[in-house]
Amino acid sequence: MTVTNDGATILSLLDVDHPAGRILIELAQQQDKEVGDGTTSVVIIAAELLRRANELVKNRIHPTTIISGYRLALREATKYLPEALSTKVENLGKEALKNVAKTSMSSKIIGRYWQLRRDTNCSDSDFFATIAVEAMLAVKTINNKGEVKYPVKAVNILKSHGKSATESVLVNGYALNCTVASQGPSLP
Repeated sequence: MTVTNDGATILSLLDVDHPAGRILIELAQQQDKEVGDGTTSVVIIAAELLRRANELVKNRIHPTTIISGYRLALREATKYLPEALSTKVENLGKEALKNVAKTSMSSKIIGRYWQLRRDTNCSDSDFFATIAVEAMLAVKTINNKGEVKYPVKAVNILKSHGKSATESVLVNGYALNCTVASQGPSLP
């Protein structure tokens, strides 16, 4: 028996034979792998698109016409979203970036940590959000065209056992996790 509210976990445990159902499960797994969240939303949207497509097929509209329409809608949506519903990171203040980081981390990453600790308070979420924002601002680059990039892969997490998560620090530079190789005297 498994008790969870995680959509990806629920879908991975289902035994589905229907091809459309398998596609929805694969879609949720891909979403979980790429983003780590939003699997339930992706499945609901995809299921609704399939339901609407099925209605169009029942109204004798050819499937290739439906697919062409969905592709056109995709192109228009990808043009509309950056123009109307996005804001450049440079236009946001650090407080807004911290709120975005808190929201993003609360669902999966830090949320599990908070659930394990009953004595937690709101400052923990601020602590981790501040580290995340400062790390991304530290790797900010501007290319020759003046485009600002925040390479996520330039930020690494080095795990060190024996301390609590709230003793984490942001190292501006490069950190190595070195262990003692021998018990003998150290060399000069």
